[in-house]
Amino acid sequence: MSERRRRTPNPGGDGQQPPGGGGRPGGPGPDELRSDGVGRRRPPGMRETAQQPRMGRAEMRKAAQKKGKGGRGDAAAAAATAGPGKKRFIDYPRFGKTGIRRWLPSWKQWLSGFLLVFGCFVGLVFYLYQTTQVPSLNSLVKDQNTIYYWADGSEMTRKGTTNRQIVELQDISPNLQNAVIAAENQDFRTDHGIDPKGMLRAVYNMAKGGETQGASTITQQYVKNAYLSQEQTISRKVKEFFITLKIDQSQGKDEILKGYLNTSWFGRGANGAQAAAQAYYGVDAKDLNVCQSAMLAGLLKGAAYYDPTNPANKERAQGRWSWILDNMVKIKAISPEERAKCTAFPDPIPLKPSSNMNGEISYLVDTANKYVLNNDKAITQQVIDKGGLKIYTTFEKDKVDALKKAVDDVKAENLNPQKRPDNDTNIQFGSASIRPGDGAIIALYGGDGVENGHFDNNADASGVQVGSTFKPFVLATAMQTGVQTAKGDDGKPKRINADSRYLADDLSEIRKPDGSLVIGDDGKPYRQKNEDSSKHGYVSLRQAMQYSYNVPFVQLNQDVGGQNVADMAVQMGVKKESLADPKTATFPLGTSTISPIRMATAYGTLAASGKEAEPYSVTKVELNGVERPGFGKKDPKVALEPAVADNVTDVLVNVVKNGTGTKAKDLGRPVAGKTGTTDQNKSAWWVGYTPQLVTSVAMWREDPTKHERLSLNGTAGQESIHGGALPTDVFTRYMKAALANEKKMDFPSPQPVGSEVDSSGAPSTATAAPTPTTADTPSAPAQTQAPQPNQPQPPQPTQNCVPGVDCPGDQPTHSPTKNPKPTSSCIPLINCPTQPTPTDTTTPGGGGKPTGGGKPTPSSTGGAQGAAAGQ
Repeated sequence: MSERRRRTPNPGGDGQQPPGGGGRPGGPGPDELRSDGVGRRRPPGMRETAQQPRMGRAEMRKAAQKKGKGGRGDAAAAAATAGPGKKRFIDYPRFGKTGIRRWLPSWKQWLSGFLLVFGCFVGLVFYLYQTTQVPSLNSLVKDQNTIYYWADGSEMTRKGTTNRQIVELQDISPNLQNAVIAAENQDFRTDHGIDPKGMLRAVYNMAKGGETQGASTITQQYVKNAYLSQEQTISRKVKEFFITLKIDQSQGKDEILKGYLNTSWFGRGANGAQAAAQAYYGVDAKDLNVCQSAMLAGLLKGAAYYDPTNPANKERAQGRWSWILDNMVKIKAISPEERAKCTAFPDPIPLKPSSNMNGEISYLVDTANKYVLNNDKAITQQVIDKGGLKIYTTFEKDKVDALKKAVDDVKAENLNPQKRPDNDTNIQFGSASIRPGDGAIIALYGGDGVENGHFDNNADASGVQVGSTFKPFVLATAMQTGVQTAKGDDGKPKRINADSRYLADDLSEIRKPDGSLVIGDDGKPYRQKNEDSSKHGYVSLRQAMQYSYNVPFVQLNQDVGGQNVADMAVQMGVKKESLADPKTATFPLGTSTISPIRMATAYGTLAASGKEAEPYSVTKVELNGVERPGFGKKDPKVALEPAVADNVTDVLVNVVKNGTGTKAKDLGRPVAGKTGTTDQNKSAWWVGYTPQLVTSVAMWREDPTKHERLSLNGTAGQESIHGGALPTDVFTRYMKAALANEKKMDFPSPQPVGSEVDSSGAPSTATAAPTPTTADTPSAPAQTQAPQPNQPQPPQPTQNCVPGVDCPGDQPTHSPTKNPKPTSSCIPLINCPTQPTPTDTTTPGGGGKPTGGGKPTPSSTGGAQGAAAGQ
């Protein structure tokens, strides 16, 4: 086609050249369109050549379509038509491309990038592999100590790692070797030391913050035990990978197995197979039989969970033991006939305690260790046993000694195992003393000492029901959240006070908030039992707490809601897992099994005017000279309104002044507290406090061989033991010594809280005067329909009896052998000069020891009577 035919009409349409002509007449000039693309202005004298970049027809159309759109379209077209300039080493963004193609690398660039990254990775791996050094095994056997300090910084005790001995593989029983392989790594003899899937899974979990996972192969575990820390981090996993590769290349399988068995932790402070064989069975590692070997191999998964010395681990340990034996048959390490010989679980020998763990030291160390393990996941029991730690505790030596002396003196004065072997043996005490508002555990009593065969820490005991020491939680809930049987102006449950009156008659029916009867397991209306069979009528909650009547608090729990009470107890410092089922009728009577440490914590919330301070026993931890974060006092949380806490305290002060805890008055300073005695007299409690210190004391009887709770009936020559007796005596003796150098302090004056909300059926009263902090006078029973004043002061001389308690004709005559009543014209505990001090056995209706009705469990919450778990 000729040049003339390729020309287009003048863009202006008038046949004239555009400005800046230079083209032929009638043509478009220097910007004419040609077959090789859009023309560009040429410098004078320069002619078109093939050196200029040209666009194809398709590109010309795209450029024409984008023309006029402006912005990125014009820019892209301009870039596409621009000259090539200087050639770039990396053509990115890609020249001559438009839109997203301009930013997408070519396949050559993809390939080049991959090869570059892969080469760098290979180089890094090679470098790390070459520079990784594997230390000598013998350099690992270093005797280090974990040192524990008292609160004043002086040394308490230290635990060393001398219980380790490196032995040759031929000195380790083949039974143990095979059991370990069957339990930990069945492909050990044929693998290459690395489990890639397991490592990737562990790294992924650690990267996303999930649960950490250990090594999968024996070689990896050996590296972790011998050459690295127990800290689960990605950097440690990388080191583990390269050391494992080197060891697998440089050492044979027997040498690796020898190293693993000599560095593994088996519990009981035993590092290595030889130490473990001696610690658990008193034999050398070469003499272990198949059954013993399978048990020891099971400990490698976690001695804290599989050591059968702890009764809680026994079933779990037996299951793993049986599983390992089956695996040994599977890998043909033993025959089915040899497996069949292991019918009885090989129980270990008793633990041999170290002499520097005698007395209360072992329980202090146990408490501190648990706190460290719970607050620093990088520190395991194996790390503690390996040594190199400095643990600074909150324990005050003089307080610990004073608490131990108090327990020892009370036991010596009251218990006589030679005279009463069936009653005074296996008596256990557990106690904890905490500073309220702070949470520091300054003293505890954990038992008779490991030197006497007592290894359980009674201060942190589980399984001991707390009895009526739980009742303050019910009262606090009613004061803070209200009762569902009455609504306030805001439509919410109405908050009540200690003047609210509830029926206290023995074997009273219990009703739900809607008024319907609570039905027992036998299908009959549930009836709650008190300590005695008296009819007390309607009494204030203050008096119900004073004498520990059961019926009022079981009904109050229904009105408040058992789940609300459970939530309140947790807010105050109780562990949720220690609570019984809140739906049971007997829940408010203390069927929960809360440790002495946690009971002291919860009562400390009351002493601190509602501030719950998490208990702690460690202020600082150093590992190999570096302080670990996360230890020490935590900020307290508000669990109760100050007015609620102070009002509950005021009620508990009255328990000491006039109720079941009068023995604590010997302390000679303001003190509050509550007694507790459980069903069948299987435990007795006292939890008391001053503004500076709160201490819980629990007492129970337990067969150490069966871990079976036994009744305290007959102990110390008494028909039954109540919380107001020996536990309160221990508390008083200890607190006298602990507070000897501290000034007397009064509790805060309680501000008004709630209002009087009587239970359904309560008779009206002439006045609404608040109940004093002394024994209050119960109103007349409902059947008289005669209102009686609730007097804060002694009644007028014309009043010659207490309505609902000892007025003739109001109720059946009390049993003279169980609850004798005064016949003079006075009110007990107020103006009777000869009125006996109320105790757990003499107070009218003291709710605690059952006289029938069975255990306070869901299976016995119905029928003619309910279980009593009071005082």
